Amino acid sequence: MLATVFEGANPLQAVLTFLNAGGPVVYALLVLAVVLWTLILERLMYYRWQMPEDVRHCMDDWQSRPDHHSWQAHKIKQRRVSEAQRHWRARLPLIKALVALCPMMGLLGTVTGMIHVFHVMAVLGTGNARAMAAGISAATLPTMAGMVIAISGLYFVSRLEQRVQRARHHLHDQMVTY
Repeated sequence: MLATVFEGANPLQAVLTFLNAGGPVVYALLVLAVVLWTLILERLMYYRWQMPEDVRHCMDDWQSRPDHHSWQAHKIKQRRVSEAQRHWRARLPLIKALVALCPMMGLLGTVTGMIHVFHVMAVLGTGNARAMAAGISAATLPTMAGMVIAISGLYFVSRLEQRVQRARHHLHDQMVTY
């Protein structure tokens, strides 16, 4: 039924139909997805344009030091690498939390949709299939939306983590103790 509604509609109408069929939890998932993808895009832009500048600044500070051999120099190197990594990982815990929240929100949509189905069954009985189908749609669409957002977010969380680790190792290797 939902597929036939989407076939002839323009894209905005199809999205609005999906949001309405999924219930209020899908609207919350939409807001969650917008926040999640804003944070992911911010991190990607930061890694593209700001991270090389951070590495260059860190390397300039390290090379301007006269001492590279002492215990103190080794600790300063560790501190600079750790500070750089802290800046690079700035929003990753929040992104991970939002990715973990998406399936939970989808599950909330499942529960609220099934409550709607049970309410229809209690009021109208099992004879009104159309009313029950709306509740089942409201139960399954948020689950699907939450899983799609979470799976796509997991991919980028993994990529961002790998990028930070590679940059950390690269910076550590570049700061050679002569």
